[in-house]
Amino acid sequence: MRVIRIDTSTATILLTEPPAPKVRDRQTGEIAKDAVSGEALMTVGVVYIEEGESSLIQVTIPESGVTDGLTVGAPVSLPGLVARPWESVFNGQQRHGIAYRATAVAAGAFPMAQAG
Repeated sequence: MRVIRIDTSTATILLTEPPAPKVRDRQTGEIAKDAVSGEALMTVGVVYIEEGESSLIQVTIPESGVTDGLTVGAPVSLPGLVARPWESVFNGQQRHGIAYRATAVAAGAFPMAQAG
């Protein structure tokens, strides 16, 4: 499926959940790894706010992309943020959604107010 690049330049992104290992198999506790590099993957929860609308999303990032100084409730930046639609059949039921991935998560800043 197609990967859609997300322009975050006008968005406010706030950290709602600190980085945690992405679990591949909940029964065994196996941590998900990047298919190409083999690096462990992490997830962060954020609220993405743009043009007066907000969405809570989970974003997957490589472990090396987690920077120090992240604070829940503070703005963050997500360089290289992309969205990938997905669908699968689980227990005979069709499921679908959007997976988000970024190259890193770093402490950010609130966007500058537009001069009126």
